[in-house]
Amino acid sequence: MKTILVLCTGNSCRSQIAHGYLAKFAGDKAQILSAGVETHGVNPRAIATMQEDGVDISHHTSNNVLEYQGLPVDFVITVCDNAKERCPVFPSAAQKFHYNFPDPAKATGTEEEIMVQFRSVRDMIKTYCADFVAANL
Repeated sequence: MKTILVLCTGNSCRSQIAHGYLAKFAGDKAQILSAGVETHGVNPRAIATMQEDGVDISHHTSNNVLEYQGLPVDFVITVCDNAKERCPVFPSAAQKFHYNFPDPAKATGTEEEIMVQFRSVRDMIKTYCADFVAANL
């Protein structure tokens, strides 16, 4: 079984969404972890938008990347430029992947306009995760 660590700035939106989809698509082929270079709590809109697509991330916690130091990891996926730049160096042979997804937590407007942004980013992350699992697991 492979271990995948998904990193973002605050482990609140993008990394949580990726965590949910990677777990769904990988099944028992991988253990999925997510963390941030900071911890901001799991964003309620991320939980809601994933629930709309049938993926429950309501039990996820916001973790700091330092909690996973020393853990053998096969893949590290950074989902924002800030995390890529600030991520501590892992002394491992982990393969590193990066994709800078837009931050839905920065969306403005009405609640519906904000949720449109969350859904758009969710769908981008879903496609990325499905492709990642197909290519790497």
